[in-house]
Amino acid sequence: MPLTPAAVRRILLSLTAGALFAAPGAAAQSGRAARDTTPIAFIGFRAGAPLAEVRERVRELDGRLRCDQAKADRRVTECRGTVVDPDLAASVDLWLSAIDDRAAVLTLSADVEPDELDRWRSRLEEYGRVGAQVQGAQWMMQWVRQGRMARLTWRVQRKERIASVSLIDGGVLDGWGRERARAARTGTR
Repeated sequence: MPLTPAAVRRILLSLTAGALFAAPGAAAQSGRAARDTTPIAFIGFRAGAPLAEVRERVRELDGRLRCDQAKADRRVTECRGTVVDPDLAASVDLWLSAIDDRAAVLTLSADVEPDELDRWRSRLEEYGRVGAQVQGAQWMMQWVRQGRMARLTWRVQRKERIASVSLIDGGVLDGWGRERARAARTGTR
């Protein structure tokens, strides 16, 4: 359920963000008009935020964050940490992949009770009502706005409900993908 650093790397390498975010009907999925420029955020974290802003929010939420620069691509910083969700008064795991010091993929994950999952879903439904999709034991809802996406995923495992919210910035991923493609064509890194 929660994204591991290896899974985040696979997402970063394989996501075709342009196709993901420019899909027909993406604005309709969000339940708001395409001109709405309110950034998608969750407990004060937003996709595409500068790493300094993420660090400040972690401090505000009595958390900790440890970041390391990726060895394969020096533009990528991978972070792990925890924060305290103010509504749940519980610890939430945080995983983050930043590109050029901007949050490309940020995931928050926790074991939640049914009412806590409802609170997470209610927070995200400020972006519009969307239907839940199910695949096996996993449920998912997603909101897309202005090239950014929030995805709420949850499943019940051994009587525990595990939920995560992923915030993804398509513009940051698109720029990184273009740079990687150009470097591959020219043979530079």
